[in-house]
Amino acid sequence: MRKVKKKFYQIVRGVFLLLFCIWCLIPFIWMIMVSLRSKVDIINPVKLWVIPTLENYRTIIQQNNILMYFKNSFLIAIISTIVSLLIGGVAAYGFARFSWAKREDRAFWVLSQRFLPPMAVVIPFFLMASLAGILDTPWVLIICYTTFNIPFTIWMMRGFIEDLPIELEEAAWVDGCSRLQAVSRIIIPLVTPGIVATAIFCVINSWNEFVFANFLTSIRAKTIPTSVMMYLSVSGVKWGEMAATGVLAVIPVMLFAIAVQKHMIRGLTFGSVKG
Repeated sequence: MRKVKKKFYQIVRGVFLLLFCIWCLIPFIWMIMVSLRSKVDIINPVKLWVIPTLENYRTIIQQNNILMYFKNSFLIAIISTIVSLLIGGVAAYGFARFSWAKREDRAFWVLSQRFLPPMAVVIPFFLMASLAGILDTPWVLIICYTTFNIPFTIWMMRGFIEDLPIELEEAAWVDGCSRLQAVSRIIIPLVTPGIVATAIFCVINSWNEFVFANFLTSIRAKTIPTSVMMYLSVSGVKWGEMAATGVLAVIPVMLFAIAVQKHMIRGLTFGSVKG
C-alpha cells in the first residue's frame, strides 16, 4: 500500500511539474506562433490554424540587419564577462583570504553598487562617454556592464573561495609554491564550477540588458534587446517581426543555459554539503 501511495504521489508531482512548465512556456510558445504568422493572420488572432511562414525571419535578417546586432551582443557579453571574472576574481580572493580593518563594510559597499537602478546612473555614463568619444561604440557598453558585473562576481567568487580550506594553500606553500602558483594550480581548478556559474549569470545579464544599450547606442553598437524598438512606430507595431526578433534573441541564451546546465547546478551547490 505504501509503494502504491508513493507511486501515486510521484505521478501527481510529475504531472504538476509538467503543467507548471507548460504554463511558464506559454508566452514563449505564443511568441513563436506569432513569428510564424503572416501579417494578415496576425491581425486575426481568432484563427488558430494558419500556414506557417518564415516571412518575418527573412525580413529581419535581410532588411533590418539583425545579424549585426547579434554580433554586437555576443562580443559585448563575452568581453565584459571575461574582464569581470579577471578583476572580480582577484578582488574576491583578497576579500576571502586577507583580513583588514572594516573588511565586511568594504564588501557590503561593493555589493551596494548592485542596488543602483540603471536609470539612476545612465545620465552620468552618457556624459562621460560623450566626453570620451565612445558613444555608440561597443566599448561604452562593455564598461557599463563590467561595472555592474564586477560586484556580483566578487560576492559569488568570494563564497566559493571561502569554502576551500586554507590548509590546501598552506600545504602548497610548504612544498615551495608561491601564492600565485598555489592559486593557479589549486584554487582555480577547485573553484571552476563556481567560475562557470558566475560567468553564466554575467553573460545573461549582459545579453539581456536594455537601459544602457538603449540610451548609449543608436546604430553602430545597437544590441538585440534594443532592436525591438525598430518595430514601434506611429503607424502601429510590427508584431511579426518583433516576435521573430524575440525568438532569435532567446534561442542563444536558452541553448547556452542547456549546454552548461550541469556546470550551473554544480556551481550553485558548490560547498553546500560539507563533511
